[in-house]
Amino acid sequence: MPGLCNRTICAKLRLVMGAANFNLNRIVAAFAAIVTFSLPALAEETRLDGLFDHLAQAEAGEARKIAAEIELELARSGSPAMDLLLRRGEDAIESGDMAEAIAHLSAAIDHAPDFAEAWHLRSVAFYRQERYGLALHDIERALALEPRHFNAIYGLGVLLDELGQPDLARDAFSRALAIHPHHEDVTKARDNVARELGGADL
Repeated sequence: MPGLCNRTICAKLRLVMGAANFNLNRIVAAFAAIVTFSLPALAEETRLDGLFDHLAQAEAGEARKIAAEIELELARSGSPAMDLLLRRGEDAIESGDMAEAIAHLSAAIDHAPDFAEAWHLRSVAFYRQERYGLALHDIERALALEPRHFNAIYGLGVLLDELGQPDLARDAFSRALAIHPHHEDVTKARDNVARELGGADL
């Protein structure tokens, strides 16, 4: 996701949220709960579980490789057709066509509503269209499906900080770093929040 907001974007965000009749307290409470709840115990460890375990313990160089493997796993739905829609959506985001991205990703979500990465990428597209309420909704869905999704948690932290909730943003960034301690973008965002909070210990 793009970096932390300037004053103009923050002001615009608050106007959008107000116009959509969102209850900010309800939103931030819901997302704080997603960030902080304990992970469910799984009966059988999958390859993805093992990768997340290794990621938390790896040195920086190895962590980058493991994170890339996790991202590849998250991009696999089990359906070649849904994976193709995801790739087309991601390509459209990279080319700057958010409307096309949303169309592809919405199709993937319609057919595979448990595909966490489709929700995450659509949140990115909504964010870049400045449709912040929809971006928040999609991050919530992505994290409900995969609470270890460090990029979605990072995006949540960015949005919370833009909503004027640096304490909750700090919680999100801390959660992301507990999963991926060497995530450079999250580390930078955490440092920005530390300055925003007057150097409070994170």
